[in-house]
Amino acid sequence: MALRLGDDAPDFTAETTRGTIRFHEWIGDGWAILFSHPKDFTPVCTTELGYMAGLKEEFDKRNTKIIGLSVDCVSDHDRWSKDIEETQGHRINYPLIGDPDLKVAKLYDMIHPNASGSAQDRTAQDNLTVRSVFVIGPDRKIKLMLTYPMSTGRNFDEVLRVLDSIQLTAKYKVATPVNWKPGEDVIIVPSVSDEEAKTRFPDGWEAPKPYLRIVPQPR
Repeated sequence: MALRLGDDAPDFTAETTRGTIRFHEWIGDGWAILFSHPKDFTPVCTTELGYMAGLKEEFDKRNTKIIGLSVDCVSDHDRWSKDIEETQGHRINYPLIGDPDLKVAKLYDMIHPNASGSAQDRTAQDNLTVRSVFVIGPDRKIKLMLTYPMSTGRNFDEVLRVLDSIQLTAKYKVATPVNWKPGEDVIIVPSVSDEEAKTRFPDGWEAPKPYLRIVPQPR
């Protein structure tokens, strides 16, 4: 089945470089980011996995766990991790899911449901759509989905920015405008009436249009 924003993130049990996990149980009471890769020992993914290891402390501050997936076995992940640390300067400090049978890739609608064959027999090109990012909330709902081509490295600074926005807007009845960065002004959502807004934002707001009500970011 196709996944959409707001759907339950499918649960699964899988082997990882940190042992066997059941995904929902592993998430705990916080947020999670699942990001996938079509094959081990591929150049763009090598840079991505290393960069995410360098960002892990930032995600920790946001009560967010990160977990990678690649369509190969865990023993290959362990060997690849050594290359990642050597070339990117960061040791992998989060789990990598082994998905040699495409189970999770299919569960998350990242690859055709009829795809088959062993990981060893499949190339990165065969798995080219397994290049997705999922942000999952404490309610186990999918909050964000992004899919990149193999030739384009993902911008994980942007994923961090989007996470900040999603967490902020989950707590307050606001939305973030184009190119928003933490600390900048936000927008009161249309579902909040002016009367309710006066209570929520007693210092008032700017309204260049009645539907565009701008306030400082809530703290």
